[in-house]
Amino acid sequence: MAYRVDANIKGSYVIYRNMPLVREGNLIYYGDMDNKYVLFLMILTEKEVKTPSGKVVKVPENILGQILLTDPNVSDADRMVKMFTDKQGLYAALDFGITQLDRYNKKSKAS
Repeated sequence: MAYRVDANIKGSYVIYRNMPLVREGNLIYYGDMDNKYVLFLMILTEKEVKTPSGKVVKVPENILGQILLTDPNVSDADRMVKMFTDKQGLYAALDFGITQLDRYNKKSKAS
């Protein structure tokens, strides 16, 4: 299956739950640009965590999430349809965001 990813994003991307997942710095986009909506996540803060092997790694902590319209004719200010914050980390924000994204895309196909 072919996915359309924003032309501004170079390189390869990961497929997660049958959709493209692209990270560039602290910004993450999830979804197919052919759908009406995509998920946008911004990592606001990171915390240092020590692994069992003793290595210290930074993991995302506070996340800002938005459901965005993919219509290029809509102004940037009007693209956001839902916003949420999550202080439980990247997995919780991604899980909640994907649930919301699925809901919005299903609603748009039913119309």
